[in-house]
Amino acid sequence: MSDNKEVFFHVGLGKVASTYLQYKVFPKFSNICYIQRTRYWKAPELIKKSPHTKFLISREFDKYLEREAKFISSHFPDAKPILILRRHDSWIASQYRRYAKNGYPLSFTEFFDHKNDTGKWGMKELRFYDKIKILEKYFSNKPLVLFYDDMKEDTMGFIDRLASYMGVEYNPKDISLGRKHISYNEKQMKASMAVGKHINIQPHIRLNNKVLDKLRHFYVASIRYITLYTALILPDSLFTKEELLPKSILQEIREYYQEDWEKCHEYAQENNP
Repeated sequence: MSDNKEVFFHVGLGKVASTYLQYKVFPKFSNICYIQRTRYWKAPELIKKSPHTKFLISREFDKYLEREAKFISSHFPDAKPILILRRHDSWIASQYRRYAKNGYPLSFTEFFDHKNDTGKWGMKELRFYDKIKILEKYFSNKPLVLFYDDMKEDTMGFIDRLASYMGVEYNPKDISLGRKHISYNEKQMKASMAVGKHINIQPHIRLNNKVLDKLRHFYVASIRYITLYTALILPDSLFTKEELLPKSILQEIREYYQEDWEKCHEYAQENNP
């Protein structure tokens, strides 16, 4: 790497505790310059101007992984990618919960259709082995492939493995094991979706005017969180008994992508240091 700078590039995925790592783990690592996701776009400039020799860039990607791999590799082709994967059915279910919580009025099959590929999220987004090959395509170093279930089972062991791979140190006492995000139950998500059918409370819409954008963000966030917490005290009879995430469909998704999941594990066993 130019100027003897070593760059580690944590690319996510989303919904695999990336936010937890970004806010509660990576800042605790010593002997490395950590570039938070809020400064991601300035990373090449910051690294090139910095006197440090070791860097960690973190920004989770799903649909746009290839675009961002191309961007970072154009500056640091020898960067070392870190990819964390979650079993397909669990991952897409978590992605859907986020959409439902944010007021997107879509059924699960409208969000992800594993039979006809007509959903908001395409079937290719769950071909995780393809994401590994994308990282191989753009970087000279093979990606470190880790798994979300291992982090859940042994969080400190997982953090030890990351620290060892990057050659950094940390004080275990500085690590909080509490979640960064709150989980919402099915009743809360149904309430948010119901409101979303009548009022656009989706958080990802941006306005060109900064003042209006902040006002809109405050407005929709207020409605969304009032809805989520009011749902807790509403009687169950107001909500349909239909499952938001049918277990039979999730099982079909798990079986459909089983071969891909096994290939990812085989890759990790063969290539992880």
